[in-house]
Amino acid sequence: MQEKDMVLDILSGTKASIGSYAKVITETSDQNLRKTFQQMRDGDEKFQYDLYNIAREKGYYITSPTVSQEDANKVKSALTQAMPAAHAPGSVSPAMG
Repeated sequence: MQEKDMVLDILSGTKASIGSYAKVITETSDQNLRKTFQQMRDGDEKFQYDLYNIAREKGYYITSPTVSQEDANKVKSALTQAMPAAHAPGSVSPAMG
């Protein structure tokens, strides 16, 4: 297996585990366990970002062009407006409250 393939496989697996942590964190009620999973997720996110930068520098990973702050703000605004009030940050769903 080529180095490029190994790096991209590890990136893919790490991204999948980060997604799994998100699900586990939202379903964990014990605060100590939740904090442990958050720390594990944070570590994997740092590892993924560091490996991504190496892959990008070696030309293994082609990124999209950088967007302007104005374009990023437009996307954020559109997503915020599209988000239902029940899912707004800080709100609690009636089923969970």
